[in-house]
Amino acid sequence: MRKTVRLTMAQALVKFLSNQYINVDGTETRFVQGMMGIFGHGNVVGLGQALEQYQDDLPYMQGKNEQEIAHVCVAYAKQMRRRAIYACTASIGPGSLNMVTAAGTASVNRIPVLLLPSDAYADRQPDPVLQQLEHEEDYSITVNDSFKAVSKYWDRVQRPEQLMTAMLNAMRVLVDPAKTGAVTVCIPQDVQGEAYDYPVEFLEKRVWYVDRMPASEQAVARAAEVVRKAKKPVIVSGGGVRYSDAGAEVQKFAEKYGIPVAETQAGKGEVSSDSEVYLGCAGICGTSCANIITREADLIIAVGTKLNDFVTNSKAGFADKAAFVSINTSRMDAMKLDAESIVADAKLGIQALDAKLEGYSTAYTDEIKTVKEGWEKELERLCGLENEGGLNQTRVLMELQKLLTPEDNIVSASGSLPSDLERVWNVRRPGAYHLEYGFSCMGYEVSGALGVRLAEPEREVYSFVGDGGFLMGHSDLVTSIQERQKINVLLFNNSGHQCIHNLQRSQGMGTFGTEFRFREADTNGLTGTYVPVDYAALGAAYGAKTYHVTTLEELREAIADSKKSEVSTLIEIAVLPGTMTGGYENFWRVGTASVSEKASVQEAYEKLNSVVKELRKY
Repeated sequence: MRKTVRLTMAQALVKFLSNQYINVDGTETRFVQGMMGIFGHGNVVGLGQALEQYQDDLPYMQGKNEQEIAHVCVAYAKQMRRRAIYACTASIGPGSLNMVTAAGTASVNRIPVLLLPSDAYADRQPDPVLQQLEHEEDYSITVNDSFKAVSKYWDRVQRPEQLMTAMLNAMRVLVDPAKTGAVTVCIPQDVQGEAYDYPVEFLEKRVWYVDRMPASEQAVARAAEVVRKAKKPVIVSGGGVRYSDAGAEVQKFAEKYGIPVAETQAGKGEVSSDSEVYLGCAGICGTSCANIITREADLIIAVGTKLNDFVTNSKAGFADKAAFVSINTSRMDAMKLDAESIVADAKLGIQALDAKLEGYSTAYTDEIKTVKEGWEKELERLCGLENEGGLNQTRVLMELQKLLTPEDNIVSASGSLPSDLERVWNVRRPGAYHLEYGFSCMGYEVSGALGVRLAEPEREVYSFVGDGGFLMGHSDLVTSIQERQKINVLLFNNSGHQCIHNLQRSQGMGTFGTEFRFREADTNGLTGTYVPVDYAALGAAYGAKTYHVTTLEELREAIADSKKSEVSTLIEIAVLPGTMTGGYENFWRVGTASVSEKASVQEAYEKLNSVVKELRKY
């Protein structure tokens, strides 16, 4: 007879999670480091009891907002290169629904996160319970079904014995490089406390081996044939390079054959910015040198990138006759743009392609050097920007590049700051640049900084966030203080959503609903003066050490002093609206109105449509 142990479902869940390990390239590490979340009546006496009982096995961290604490989990897993995670729990109803956005963030970026939303009673005896939504058409539906659209695996444990199948499938997806993302396992509040005789082997240490996916010889041969025909190829290196630890291999390959390399937000920093073939990032937020070379290339070698519109310039960033080779663990991504596909791990794929290209050389002469020199001159110009009446945002970033060290980590996600950072920030250490730009989720920045700090507590971490993003979510500034995990928030105050303000004006609109202005009675619109908000005072009220910055000298002093602080800091930097970087050799398709009473909007549509109608359709 099999040996069993009688536990509640929640107790078995905690014991199971504490015994999951991952093995990558022979290195074995614990996979689930702990659990974060917020307790309510839907989980405190079930899962909460189990976490209290086994707190030495699976530590618990208390959040202040469910979306934000789940984003801490996402950032942690991203910074750990998907080799360690925190699970996240929330109570029934609104608490659980608050995690849906974070699930989207994880799945879009292919970051593993285990979400454990509480659910309505499986036996239905007390229905409808507090915070339960009933459906007249289908009583089996709960609000947690909302997670299905943003989860890579979804399950509901209706009986305690179902936990075993549910969690094995959950782990299967969490550790799969091609399929990972948000995994949602719903746990009804009554089932959490129900007991079952669980087989001991289910609870014992389990090691998940993440074997690198090798490249097919036939696929590599086909791709090599395409490469050999190319005179001026370019590599686009994405997030898959990061998670494969393939940056050194891509750089070695590029330098060997003289192929220039452009990166994406997710891949930035994996190839050294000091390399002679490095161009910076390509796309809508890219450098001029990357976009010029990419547009003129006859072959795009995409490595570990899903080629979204911000990378492809809405498919306007490549020559009409350019060919594509794509290396990706995801077949869906590898086939995009009719690419010759190598469905494989990025490191193994680039190594296999290298083995088939001996003797190959490109036709580049001094083009790479020329465009890079042009970009360096532009960076010098940006370093000298000055504006009357306040600080220029771009100039502040150039100064921060000097003030922070290569050992520091930076985090950002939304607004104009990711665009600026992608263009002007030089990264010389893999992992130093942490940008969530797949979902570009406002409110990720402060939570993301805490996740990065937990992953690398020995490093300073700086959150680059606008006032708009900060207002969306910053409760984990309090969590960082509570947990004694120092983060530094660089809050760029430009009185609104100025990135979108720039966009609406570029498409012929005026200023409407994008700046933080008082409503005026005479116009009945948000046309008054800017709403004054003292973010430094708010941070100080939470317990952070704070600073007001209005000059570069004050910035230098604040950064120097903040490094001495043992608690989290917030530096409020007043920057002039509209002083972010502009675009370089880029194009972005947006949904401009095709009919308008404004001639300027109509003109913008005609200009946009004249480009769109010439672009490839898929």
